[in-house]
Amino acid sequence: MKVPEYLNMYKPKINNAIKRIYEKKLNEVKNPFLKDYYQELMDYFLVGGKRLRPLICIATYNAFNLERDDKIVSPSVGVEFLHNASLIHDDIIDKDDFRRNCPAFHYRFKQYYSKLTFQKMNKEDYGNSIGIIGGDSAFFFGLEAFFDNEFNLDQNLTAIKYYEQAFKEISNGVLIELDMVNRESLRMQEYIEMISLKTSALIEKAMLIGANYARVEDKFLQNISKYAINLGIIFQMTDDILGTFGDEKITGKPTNGDIREGKKTCLLIDALEKLDYNKKEKILDLIGNPDIKDEEIQEVKDLFLEAETVYSCKNLVNDYAKIARIQLDELIPNINQSEAEFFENLLKYVIERKF
Repeated sequence: MKVPEYLNMYKPKINNAIKRIYEKKLNEVKNPFLKDYYQELMDYFLVGGKRLRPLICIATYNAFNLERDDKIVSPSVGVEFLHNASLIHDDIIDKDDFRRNCPAFHYRFKQYYSKLTFQKMNKEDYGNSIGIIGGDSAFFFGLEAFFDNEFNLDQNLTAIKYYEQAFKEISNGVLIELDMVNRESLRMQEYIEMISLKTSALIEKAMLIGANYARVEDKFLQNISKYAINLGIIFQMTDDILGTFGDEKITGKPTNGDIREGKKTCLLIDALEKLDYNKKEKILDLIGNPDIKDEEIQEVKDLFLEAETVYSCKNLVNDYAKIARIQLDELIPNINQSEAEFFENLLKYVIERKF
C-alpha cells in the first residue's frame, strides 16, 4: 500500500486519538484561560502535519500482524505529541512565527496578547513563555497515550522507555545544532551525527514502539533501527534542500529562514568545504544576519549553486537510501506485503518529497 493510501486510512483515526486526549483535558479544567490555552494547543495540533511518525508506528505494528488492528492507533500518537513538542520549541529558538502556512504556537499567543485588557508583560515574552510551556505540555500529553490503551503494562512501559530515549536524543541533537551555529568549520559527519539525533531518533523510536506492541522478535530490531535512522537522515537532508531551494507555497516556510538564522545545513557545510577562501568568507559574513537583504540571500544561494551543493547533497541522500534499502530488503520476506510496499514507497517519498 502506498503512503497516500495508508495516510488516508489512518490520518482521521490519528487525529481523533489526538483530539480525545485534548478533549479529556478541556473537560478537566475550569479556569477560562486554561480552556483557551488547551484549545489553542489542540487547534495547533489539528491544523496540519503529515502524521508520518504515528503512521510508521502503525505500519510497523501492522507489518508483523496477520490482520490490521486499530488498537495501535491510541499509543501511536505519543510520538506525534513529542514531535510537535520539539517543533513548538524549535520555532521559538529559530524565531519562526509560522509553520505549515499557519501561526506557530508561540505566535498564536502573541496574537492572543492583543485581546488582553491589562497588558503588563511584553508581547514577545508573553508568546515565547507560553510557547515554552506549550512544548512541555505536548511532551507530557504524549505520555498519556501510553497509559490509556488496550495493551499490556509491560508493553506500555517499554514504549515509555523508547519515548524517554527519543526525548533525550532530540534534546542532544538540538544542543549540538545550537553549538554548530557558532562554529566556522564543520565536517559533514558532524552534521550527520546531529541530524541522527534531532530527526532520526524519533522516527527510529516510532518504529520500535510499533515493533514493541507487535512483539517483534529481537533479530529484526536492528534492521528496523537502521532503516529508520537512515530514513531520518534522508528526511532532514531533503528538508535542508527544500528549506533553501523549495517552493514556499508548497513547503509553507520561507526559503530565507535557514540563511537568515545561520543554520549549519548540509548545503552550507558542503559549500564551505568546496569554495575558495574569499567566497567562503563571503558566505560566513552574510549568514546569520537577521537584517540580511534579499539580494544578499540570493548571493548566498548563488554561491551554493556554484559549489553544486544540491547535486552533492542529493548524491549523499542516495547513499543513505541504499543503506536503508538493504535493511528493508532483509525485512521484506518477514512482513506483510501491504506494509512492505508502504515502507518501499515511504523511502521513495522521503527522497522525492516537495514539502
